[in-house]
Amino acid sequence: MFEAPVPMPRLAPQPPIYFCPKAAGELVLDGNINKPFWNNVPFTEDFVDISGGDFPTPRFRTRAKICWDERNLYIAALLEGNEIWATIKRRDSVMYYDNDFEVFIDPSGSTHNYMELEMNAFNTQWDLLLTMPYRNGGRSVTAWNMPGVETACMISGEVNNPAADNKFWSVEIKIPFAGLTETYSKEKNPPELERCYPVRNAPMTGEVWRMNFSRVQWTVDAADGKYAKRTGTDGKPLPEDNWVWAATGLIDIHYPETWAYVFFTENGESCPMPEEEKIKLEMYKIYYAQHEYCRRFGCFAKTAEEAAACLPTGFVYDADAAKNTIVETTSRYFELSRKLTCGKTMVVQCDGFNYIE
Repeated sequence: MFEAPVPMPRLAPQPPIYFCPKAAGELVLDGNINKPFWNNVPFTEDFVDISGGDFPTPRFRTRAKICWDERNLYIAALLEGNEIWATIKRRDSVMYYDNDFEVFIDPSGSTHNYMELEMNAFNTQWDLLLTMPYRNGGRSVTAWNMPGVETACMISGEVNNPAADNKFWSVEIKIPFAGLTETYSKEKNPPELERCYPVRNAPMTGEVWRMNFSRVQWTVDAADGKYAKRTGTDGKPLPEDNWVWAATGLIDIHYPETWAYVFFTENGESCPMPEEEKIKLEMYKIYYAQHEYCRRFGCFAKTAEEAAACLPTGFVYDADAAKNTIVETTSRYFELSRKLTCGKTMVVQCDGFNYIE
């Protein structure tokens, strides 16, 4: 029996949409997001539990902001709450053992070769490149460093002091576009991927990227003037909370097709959703269903409608889109394709990679 590598989200993806305005002037990083540079940049929606749906509202509020210019991507986040603690000071350590803030960026929207940046309240960084999601056998390249990235934290209170008047910690991040897009240069990728990874320093106005933010928050107790992770009856720390901007529908942030749509605009004006993005979202629902079908029956479905029968009750999908999706299979592989109105074809492969041909 084929063992499906892609667990099914419990709910159909509903990615947020964010219209990212141009930056107003130069950013001086100090972690303080209450300054003119950020005044006209809107907050994202409040973060939610990563599983989405009816899961409890996070006990601490988290929001973020994004803006850009021709050289850099700028991110700010406000992490409210009175439990401000950190332990890790060595760069490129596994940061989610602390409370942290995490950034995920997929410029091409292909779900492969995307970037991750994590930081804690000590402003310690961990950056890595993901060849593809872990569900598809991807590897994390921890030796990769995000070129030119700068970060800063501001603490309203005091780190690691439960007795302090702790209110929030906030972060600012500046990421040069040249550092993000160099991953996709002709010299570093096969020619057939050039269409997915154009070489340039900044996105074009109206372009859309996929991004997500996450906040890892551990349950702690305060005793003897310090914080300690709360443990269960087995003596191990209780599982951490994962609060995100775009819920993935399961406890796994590495579902890039569920991440938020970030449109690069001049002044935050609305942009129409490209046809290929609408179709792609529906195709990934069939993608999940195909893996589930194979888990149950040991082979892939021959039609999208047949696969869709494996979607959970209440999992919303477009039945007409399924009818127009072509399925090609072998015993160990499948590929989904659908024609766009422009005459080109959207393709989603068995390993999750998508492209237009």
